[in-house]
Amino acid sequence: MKTHLRCRRAVSLLISVLFCGFPLSFQSKAHALSIEDEWKMGQAFFLQIRNQTELVSEPFAVKYINDLGQYLLIPLETKPFPFHFYIINDETLNAFAGPGGHIFFYAGLIEAMDRVDELAAVMCHEIGHIAARHLSKRIDQSKSVGIGTMAGILAGILVGGPLAAALITGAMAAGMQAQYHFSREDERQADQLSYKYIRPSTFDSKAMISALQRIQRGSWVGTGKTPEYLLTHPTGPERMSNLESLSNNDEPLLLSKEALYFKALFPAFKTIVMARCKEPGDAEKKFLNTLKKDPKAWLPQLGLGIVFMRESQYPEAISALKKARQKQPEFLPILRTLGEAYLMDGQQKKAVGVLKTALELDHLDKAALFLLGTIYEEQGKTEKALRIFKKLSYLKPVRNNVYYHLGVCYGRENQLALAHYNFGIYFKNSGRFQKAMFHFRKAKGLASGNASLQEKIRKETEGDKKMKDQI
Repeated sequence: MKTHLRCRRAVSLLISVLFCGFPLSFQSKAHALSIEDEWKMGQAFFLQIRNQTELVSEPFAVKYINDLGQYLLIPLETKPFPFHFYIINDETLNAFAGPGGHIFFYAGLIEAMDRVDELAAVMCHEIGHIAARHLSKRIDQSKSVGIGTMAGILAGILVGGPLAAALITGAMAAGMQAQYHFSREDERQADQLSYKYIRPSTFDSKAMISALQRIQRGSWVGTGKTPEYLLTHPTGPERMSNLESLSNNDEPLLLSKEALYFKALFPAFKTIVMARCKEPGDAEKKFLNTLKKDPKAWLPQLGLGIVFMRESQYPEAISALKKARQKQPEFLPILRTLGEAYLMDGQQKKAVGVLKTALELDHLDKAALFLLGTIYEEQGKTEKALRIFKKLSYLKPVRNNVYYHLGVCYGRENQLALAHYNFGIYFKNSGRFQKAMFHFRKAKGLASGNASLQEKIRKETEGDKKMKDQI
């Protein structure tokens, strides 16, 4: 497990110098990559990160991190890209901004933050990097970094295993030392922008200082100290002094209703991230220790319920989640997880009851809808299941498994053209293009009298080069 974590951390280190390789593909002019090219790079970059790491998909956590991010974006005069925020399932103390508006936070960083103000300060800092277009400028400035650096990075990715960290570290040392002065300038400006963005939010403008102190107390695996060239965000006395001078004379502000909302939900957000991402044994111990101090607390019961679900201990999960529900009967993450626990424990009737309660609170809750749809499908109630999966197909972004279940349900209803069409989308999104083309061809043959479906099939196949290659 530790080897696996080291490899994931190696990937995080890659982010700081990955951009050094892009000049091989993108020829930027004085100062910066175009917004369009950076957006395209961002899409490719995100796919690389998604393939190399595990992103947290728990609905409450995903919504919280993105809602917080969008709230903090309000002061930006110009937004060069749509912003997206993600949580990486890893205990590293780090966050980074990729090209094209993609911002990533490690679960370890979230666990280390005591207050939402600290997380918001780090988030504003990353937003500052993107708003100032630091990446596009660094790409232009990195022309002096040679192919050898990029080769080292690629070797680390391709070799994987225990050698990955060493390979990427070697490339990192050369690349980051060559560009260190740029990084310091970027950090200084991002800190200034962070202060500019956090002040209107009414969060504590001094929170970046305590956030950095927490990050500094973290350590590189196997050592007591993090080498400076391995830090995405170097810290030091000068930087801390600059941060203090920015916020020295600030008086606390009256909290906005949005800030109050995020503060109220932060403990639940942190609990869910910890329960999903921390080593199960460590997480269980932490939640049990909290319960010793406060036996009536509901958040550690929710945390234990999630941990027990990860360990396939469904009766124990049900017991903990029922205790949490007694204190918070209308908290959706409790209801969703309890419904799933009942389902996995073979108690379908109870699962349906809990999930229906969740949907009474939020009829567009995608996680509850998906679970209910799968239950109806298993029970042979295809018409009910089909209604739910069709509804889910209109709620963006669509979970890819929705298309698979639509295919199954349409097949059972003998609507074979639609069945093959949805299987085609499922396999296309999964990157299995030969299987996708098989189903699209089948759908096309069966939809000879359906002009609308024929057009949808055409759009799915003709607009994608990878799909064209399979024709």
